[in-house]
Amino acid sequence: MGRQWLQKKREINASKRGKMTSKLMREVSVAAKSGMADPDMNPRLAVAVEAARKASVPNDTIKRAINKGAGIGGEKLELETVTFEGFAPHKVPVIVECLTDNRNRTAPEMRVLFRAGQLGAKVRFFFDHVGIIEATHASSDLDPEEAAIEAGAQDLEPLEEAPEEGAGARFFSDPVDLDTVTKALGEAGWVVTASDIGFRPKEPMQLGEEQRVEVGEFLEALDDNDDVHRIYAALV
Repeated sequence: MGRQWLQKKREINASKRGKMTSKLMREVSVAAKSGMADPDMNPRLAVAVEAARKASVPNDTIKRAINKGAGIGGEKLELETVTFEGFAPHKVPVIVECLTDNRNRTAPEMRVLFRAGQLGAKVRFFFDHVGIIEATHASSDLDPEEAAIEAGAQDLEPLEEAPEEGAGARFFSDPVDLDTVTKALGEAGWVVTASDIGFRPKEPMQLGEEQRVEVGEFLEALDDNDDVHRIYAALV
């Protein structure tokens, strides 16, 4: 997909980095709220913390996000998940998950962003609700399908950006098995870079280059919104 729209000015890139840090901290807080506050006991939290560290987020900031999610120290996470469904340009089904402290602010913003598409259309039946784990391994001799079976994953697909050396795959599980599969892959030597419950398109659409650019611009605008947490599009 063409990425010309990503050529921003330096100050805009700095703003994007700030937004990315904010979203990473929300993921840490949500992961801590959903399970144990100890990354060693909460695979999803461990992945979120590692992603934050790779983005050079200070340890104190990560610790505050964990405490906020776990309700430690008096500050509680006051966010709710709000899901929006609809179509991107060219009738590409899209599901947008937002984490917000004010749905009365988020809903109008989504209506504006969806002007190029169609908000409110029921598209969930185009997707399967699954656990999604992205992981890499230092050895290229491994069979990812065998690793999926041993970890209890139901399916897998290659990563769009595979590592230059070693192996990489996106594993899919039943939502209730997410933590179990994530932990099993880690114990088998895989480096898990993402672990979450989300949506997998059943039959992704194929578009021409110009159409893909248009859809990409639409998705990029959605992702720039502070409340947007996850975007799932039925697009190859």
